[in-house]
Amino acid sequence: MIDQADVVVIGSGGLGASTAYHLTKAGRKVALIDQAAIASQTSPRAAGLSGQLRRSETMTRLAVAAVKKIERFTEETGEPMVFFQPGSLKIARLPQHETQLQEEVAIGKRMGLDVDLISPAEAKSLMPYLETTGIRAVTHMRTDIYLEPVQLPLGYARAAEKRGAVLLPDTRVTGIITERGAVTGVRTERGEIRTEVAVDAAGGWLRSVAALAGAGAPVVPTRHQLMITVPLPEVRPEQPITRIIDANVYVRPDKGGLMLGGYEANPVQYDMQSLPPAWRIDDLELDLGVLRRLAASVREQFPIFENIALQEHRGGLPTMTGDGEHVIGPVPGVHGLYIIGGCCVGGLTTAPAFGEVLAAWITEGEPPMDLSFMAPARFAGRLPEDVLRERCRVQYSHHYWSHASMPRSAA
Repeated sequence: MIDQADVVVIGSGGLGASTAYHLTKAGRKVALIDQAAIASQTSPRAAGLSGQLRRSETMTRLAVAAVKKIERFTEETGEPMVFFQPGSLKIARLPQHETQLQEEVAIGKRMGLDVDLISPAEAKSLMPYLETTGIRAVTHMRTDIYLEPVQLPLGYARAAEKRGAVLLPDTRVTGIITERGAVTGVRTERGEIRTEVAVDAAGGWLRSVAALAGAGAPVVPTRHQLMITVPLPEVRPEQPITRIIDANVYVRPDKGGLMLGGYEANPVQYDMQSLPPAWRIDDLELDLGVLRRLAASVREQFPIFENIALQEHRGGLPTMTGDGEHVIGPVPGVHGLYIIGGCCVGGLTTAPAFGEVLAAWITEGEPPMDLSFMAPARFAGRLPEDVLRERCRVQYSHHYWSHASMPRSAA
């Protein structure tokens, strides 16, 4: 146990471990705490795929920077990293999504990204299990990557420890101590740690940790699932990630088979404060029927998923926000408390950049770019819980849709 740190980071998923590593790189004494084993909760259950073209130019720049950091991960951290970079396909089956893809390509080219519209036949040549029926338009983003997700948080945690960070697994945080509106320490079941800076990177428990300091974090933990088929003869690691916009379904190679995941219309949302303290992601109730229905929604494009045996079915609890943007930055009213979360099912492969950005914000006193649209302060008034949950539901269930084509209730 440690009794003092410059910064205490609570949560060792991708975002927390990345923040801890970049803080140690900046010379800070860091304690990285997790109520479970290090890097063991939602992050290792993610799909592990990147999508660099995002809703805004700032998010796109961050996603691109994160991929570049993954490419150099071993060089930077000394930890192993295996990834594949076959790019990604994005498929429109509806007229409005054909327009969306045209707009995304224009934005991508303006930003210097290697992205183009390609024909359905070209898409099939890249992903042999894809059928072209019903496809109106396809983009190919050539530098997108995918990886086995646990590598990232575990690698950052180990690299942070080599730089002097103290890792405290299986240690539950029971309080954030404040005096005159400022953080002075973090209380755990194993003792107190004196600190003037605490980072809430607790993932599904983000709200619970913020509440320990009397702060709010309007995010909703939302179950996300994926499945991986048994090995298939034509699957190769160099085949691209494939996303179908209106169905909110993704497919990629994994373990010799194909991974399928997606974003259902009525996802299960969790209130972590109502669960017992010992509850962990292993206790999450999964429902294979959800994935079977998502597979059926793309039957014309991926008939391979009909009646195929599986080798894995997993799920986690990413956090959603009502506007679909991350939450990162200082918490209003509690000096020294920072939040990083609300990843909206896109945090794992952006964690390298977000952790670096938050570490710079903490050490330099200001963010390296304008992140006001992600700042916790944007939630000036607390929404009624039912309104927040509905907005988060819509954001989740239209994950691949542009804001222009989303239902108005998502605004």
